[in-house]
Amino acid sequence: MTFATLGLIEPLLRSLEKLGYQTPTPVQAQAIPAVLAGRDLMAAAQTGTGKTAGFALPLLQLLAMEGPKVAANSVRALILVPTRELAEQVHEAVRQYAENLPLRTYAVYGGVSINPQMMKLRSGVDLLVATPGRLLDLFRQNALKFNQLQTLVLDEADRMLDLGFSEELANIYRALPKKRQTLLFSATFSDDIRLLAGQMLNDPLSIEVSPRNVAANTVKQWIVTVDKKRKPELFVHLMRKGKWKQVLVFAKTRNGVDALVEKLQGLGVNADGIHGDKPQATRQRALDRFKASEVQILVATDVAARGLDIEDLPLVVNFDLPIVAEDYIHRIGRTGRAGSTGEAISLVCADEVNLLSAIEMLTRQTLKRQNEPDFEPEHRVPETDASGQVIKKPKKPKKPKASGGGGGKRNLGKWVDSGEVAPAEPSIKPVRKVPVFNTGPRKRKP
Repeated sequence: MTFATLGLIEPLLRSLEKLGYQTPTPVQAQAIPAVLAGRDLMAAAQTGTGKTAGFALPLLQLLAMEGPKVAANSVRALILVPTRELAEQVHEAVRQYAENLPLRTYAVYGGVSINPQMMKLRSGVDLLVATPGRLLDLFRQNALKFNQLQTLVLDEADRMLDLGFSEELANIYRALPKKRQTLLFSATFSDDIRLLAGQMLNDPLSIEVSPRNVAANTVKQWIVTVDKKRKPELFVHLMRKGKWKQVLVFAKTRNGVDALVEKLQGLGVNADGIHGDKPQATRQRALDRFKASEVQILVATDVAARGLDIEDLPLVVNFDLPIVAEDYIHRIGRTGRAGSTGEAISLVCADEVNLLSAIEMLTRQTLKRQNEPDFEPEHRVPETDASGQVIKKPKKPKKPKASGGGGGKRNLGKWVDSGEVAPAEPSIKPVRKVPVFNTGPRKRKP
């Protein structure tokens, strides 16, 4: 099968040839004809399998061949994404695909001045990539109209719910015309997303080209157990032992990112960090330097779990396990992309055992364990398996005898560093509000 046999027009085929695209991926082979036929669609595929081209290519073709010329402050197609980084990545791909087409494309997101974005939208945009918050800001300031909208795409909609965009999605939905095509693309589909799809889509075609919530088999995964307080020391040891050249590291908190970056820089390592408190320009500069191999270690919170496409990234390290198990799949999906191989190492301490168990149950595999000499944890990490069970409970430390003068018992608590809060049990999933929409009958395009 070729892209030509999928019905794509010659200008798009020229762009794909220039980019080196030869054979459609499974998700592209199924999605492109369905989108060209005007179907509503929900598609699930592992990260790195070509989802963006699966919706962007047919969408650009429809815009080039159908519909009126875009009016001032209007948009004909809208792609919603959860993060600024993903907005930049998706728009860059769209821009490359549309190189030979007479279409205007643009991306808007927060963290930067809104005024240049308002100026750009004055002449109208055929395809707009946006984060929900900034899109609503532009709409409420009358800088954007939706009366010409033909297609809505929600990319990584599950992440938008995780980040608390449910109210924004509901407000956007109410502002859009009822007669339109709607597409949902994601690496994973939670039950909440399936409920959302039932409210927003009309008789959608469902595509799942890989088992639900399964990590790519091109990524070799294992864990190293360690006490929490020794994680930074272990990371430096593994970095030097493995002679790591380019590593993306995920930490749980913004303070954790800054602390690890500061430690690495103090050791003379070229490291930088990305998290939500940093301005967008600073985040983009750090990412660009990492892609250019000017930065050896890039430490990030989960803002980087989706939307970072780094060619031939060899290694991902989970300095902390994610609270939401699905984010593990997206984190390690930054390596082993497009058929390449990669490695993912997780540093796991005793109070993360339930997070580990949730990840193994989600991915249906027991992660291989490896103890690093001289770093064996004092607080043993209990054995787990893919059934989601903690096989053996850790032994409780003996309580010290009461000494003279102090009297009474001393509460040792959980094995958590001072000032830290123990993570919530992953078996109790965070409550996420799913937007409830007024879902009356909608007219479909002929």
